[in-house]
Amino acid sequence: MVREAASGRAFARYRRDFKQRVKDGTASIPTDRRGRPREVTRQRGFGELLSQFWKMLGADRLPLILALVALSVSVILGLAPLYAPKLVVDHVLGDIAVTGWVESLTGVFGYDSETSTPSVLLTVILIGSILLIMASVGVGLLGRWTATKISKRMMVRSRRRVFDHASRLPLHRVHELKSGGMSSILRDDASAPGSLVFEMVYNPWRAISQLVGSLAILVWVDLRLLAVALVILPVVWLTHRTWISRIRPMYRDIRRTRRKIDAHSAEAFGGVRVVRGFARRRTESAQFVRRSALQVRQDLYAWWWSRGVDTAWALLIPLATALILFIGGLRILDDRAAIAAGTLAPGDALTVGGLVAFLTYVAALLGPIASLASTATGLQNSLAGFDRTLDLLEEPEELHQSPGHRTVDPDTVRGELRFENVGYRYPAGDKPVLQDIDFTAEPGSVVALVGASGAGKTTLCNLVARFDDPTSGRITLDGTDLREIRVGSYRQLLGIVEQDIFLFDGTIRDNIGYARKDATDEEVTEAARAANADGFIGELEDGYDTVIGERGVRLSGGQRQRLAIARAILADPRILILDEATSNLDTASERLIQQSLSTLIAGRTCFVIAHRLSTIRHADLILVLADGRVIEQGTHDQLMADAGLYHGMIHMQLQPADRDMGLLNYDEPVSAS
Repeated sequence: MVREAASGRAFARYRRDFKQRVKDGTASIPTDRRGRPREVTRQRGFGELLSQFWKMLGADRLPLILALVALSVSVILGLAPLYAPKLVVDHVLGDIAVTGWVESLTGVFGYDSETSTPSVLLTVILIGSILLIMASVGVGLLGRWTATKISKRMMVRSRRRVFDHASRLPLHRVHELKSGGMSSILRDDASAPGSLVFEMVYNPWRAISQLVGSLAILVWVDLRLLAVALVILPVVWLTHRTWISRIRPMYRDIRRTRRKIDAHSAEAFGGVRVVRGFARRRTESAQFVRRSALQVRQDLYAWWWSRGVDTAWALLIPLATALILFIGGLRILDDRAAIAAGTLAPGDALTVGGLVAFLTYVAALLGPIASLASTATGLQNSLAGFDRTLDLLEEPEELHQSPGHRTVDPDTVRGELRFENVGYRYPAGDKPVLQDIDFTAEPGSVVALVGASGAGKTTLCNLVARFDDPTSGRITLDGTDLREIRVGSYRQLLGIVEQDIFLFDGTIRDNIGYARKDATDEEVTEAARAANADGFIGELEDGYDTVIGERGVRLSGGQRQRLAIARAILADPRILILDEATSNLDTASERLIQQSLSTLIAGRTCFVIAHRLSTIRHADLILVLADGRVIEQGTHDQLMADAGLYHGMIHMQLQPADRDMGLLNYDEPVSAS
């Protein structure tokens, strides 16, 4: 009951927000509790969405046009047999003679109006109808097969394009989307262009073709009855104008809620150890249920609005048919009386067969329109997904303002990185994260970064990796501004080993070989041996072909760390970024790894984020950061001699912990040398 009440309150807020957005004309822009936009979106009209869809078709435009031509031929062939009831009622069952084009057409099949019996005419009508139906189905199947292939190709292209673009978004934006939310976008929203092949083009074109064909035949059968049938068309426009304008924003909101649910699920199961460790399983479950219940309420809300269109058509079609039947029946009675009075020629009268044919073609006229009305919900859902896909594709890529034009050759790069008065602030932040950073990392040198959490160490390394560009100052590689170098070319120089290791759900060989797609098995093995990983890999049942699970869940922390180091060794980078790369290793393995790292970093520019200061004594340059500034820099001996912040940090790490309180004993003198 508590969960239902919570989702009910959330839904009540959503309805108030939605109604206000509809009133303001901003239904596509969701807001938070304070009325602020949650995300940047555009309100695109149907014409703009259709134009974007046409551009996205690309080389499939001609095949789609041919599919529509085949569909039109199929519809025309399919409409012809609907005239058969008139022929049967008037000429087979009735006493009206076969004349004109009917006599000429049936004569092709051997029917003679003077000598043949009505049963022969009935047989001819049956054979002709069967042939037309078979031709219609065959041509229609060819057109639908072509459209289906186009739909699937567009779905694949759209997903690939969204994936490629999302992978080039700025890091902060990728973090906002979250892994589960990104999966939802790729699975649902990015598939929308493929669905629109049928929902926005193929099915509407079939309805239009059938509508035009039926109207042409109805004009020929009886123009006055057609005027009665066309009265309902304004009602169609009114129902769509009233309901459809609200349905698409609703489905945008539903997709947004589903993305949050997917993101939360991925996060909850990815951190299942933390969830269980803090006994928060019921809390996470309750949050999942609340959001799912909110989505159900949103679905039901959209369902009621969607049913408005269906209800209108469920009433209109029977009423229109009954009205036409009534008026047509009166016409037949009046025409018979006029014929008897001699004021109307028999050929100009509405016959029973003509009324039957008219009702048949009215059904053919209203049927596709009713079908479009019933599928309008699906169309708006797909348009909402397509709209969100375009929103994502229009987001700026990382470093879009300075993509660079130069390429670098790893064999000729010296590896000198110079920071010149560098500053950085996050796009949505007011306070700078880094300020006035000036230093030079000489080729082949080791630069250690130390400081408290939040001092800017990781941000500085992100600038080295060019995950972002400085907002002030510049960084140069061998004298060339990084902004002038292509991102992909520059990152081929990099090797990164982070404290929070990420491994893919694959084999050990695949994870080590990820650094170089052309690496041989011997090179993979050699890299593992250099990282002291070959020993434990050999003890596994499948060795290098062992599947390690998502994020390497089947391995220990130290084993994952060694695989990451092996991956970096295989990359043979010119610039290394190490985030306490030996933090998860036991003492024996750490000594071996330190030796391997010494070999690895030789001749390479290396940036080390140090948490244990004992590991950076031999660094060529130590930068001490505080509040985004470099407040001390030098070698270990120089900084110890200065007796500044670095000296104090060394002091703190070497102090023994108080056995009773678990606190550092600052009064006991120690040697910091």
